Amino acid sequence: MSQEMEARAREMQRLEEAADETERPEEIQKNAGSEEKPALKPSSFWFVPYLIAAAVAGAGLILLEWDKLPLNASTGLKTQRYLLGAMGIIVVLGLAKALHVFVIARMRNAVARFNLTRILRLAVILGIIFIIVPVLFVNWYAAIVSLGLISLILGFALQTPISSFIGWVYILIRAPYRVGDRIQIGDARGDVIDVGYLDTTLWEIGGRHLSTDHPSGRLIKFPNTNVFNTPVFNYSWRLFPYIWNEIKFNIAYESDLEFVAKTMQRIAEEEIGEVMMEKVKVFRDLLARTPVNDLDVQEKPSVVFRVSENTWLEAIVRYLVYPKESGRVKSQLTVKLLAALNKEPDKVMFPKSNAR
Repeated sequence: MSQEMEARAREMQRLEEAADETERPEEIQKNAGSEEKPALKPSSFWFVPYLIAAAVAGAGLILLEWDKLPLNASTGLKTQRYLLGAMGIIVVLGLAKALHVFVIARMRNAVARFNLTRILRLAVILGIIFIIVPVLFVNWYAAIVSLGLISLILGFALQTPISSFIGWVYILIRAPYRVGDRIQIGDARGDVIDVGYLDTTLWEIGGRHLSTDHPSGRLIKFPNTNVFNTPVFNYSWRLFPYIWNEIKFNIAYESDLEFVAKTMQRIAEEEIGEVMMEKVKVFRDLLARTPVNDLDVQEKPSVVFRVSENTWLEAIVRYLVYPKESGRVKSQLTVKLLAALNKEPDKVMFPKSNAR
């Protein structure tokens, strides 16, 4: 049983990797077994500035060996140390650029490129710091002790930022959300536009001023450490980036329920029927690869009736939609549904006047 679960987990991981390479989930299965696309051709002259800078630093080191140069011993040693440090920084920057050109830039997944660029930038900063410290401090032992004491002090003073940085690493590795995803974490809900080293930025949707999923115009920032203690609701899972949505109307018990159900289902199918069937096929295929494979999932929009708390029935049509298009689709469907139902006032009785 455990081997079967491991096989399913590997299969899901393979599908998720394939899903990162396409915006059409119905093509995931095909892409999962396809070969890699040819890599992008790097720029031919990206290394020229680094070669020029290294040549200048090397020429400076050679000039320091010239006896006729008017420098005393102390100044000469300092200049040599600075030039060696500059050479080391040039090498670090050159290697980072090479990694970006030959590895990161060739990746097809924009989110992966974004994350790896952030990691590479951080590695470059750390590398430059480790080069600059020995250049400024001749006594390596004193420099290491000083850095140790400073790190100890900062560790106590900056516990939250350090936890947020660890949260950033967790977000990159486990990917509870990525740039472009629509998420909800705590009371914050919106589209992820940036995942920094310490915090995440959302472009808020809805909020206190709106009742729909339209962007509110506000930005939300929260520390990355929140992912450790707050549930994350991700509406943009790559393998199945859809949600079920519904529209409900209050109708009288005397209404022709069969007519209402057929009309609402027909209108919804005309709007999204065929597309929804393709999406549900993807969902069923995913369920078949997990232990939860016995759910009854409708391929077409469905209509259900529910007794309301007031004296009316609730007629509900349920359908599948992209999260970022849910508001637009609901608005279009509401207009079309009302137009079709209002044509038969004898069969569909809505609340009116003081009977609301």
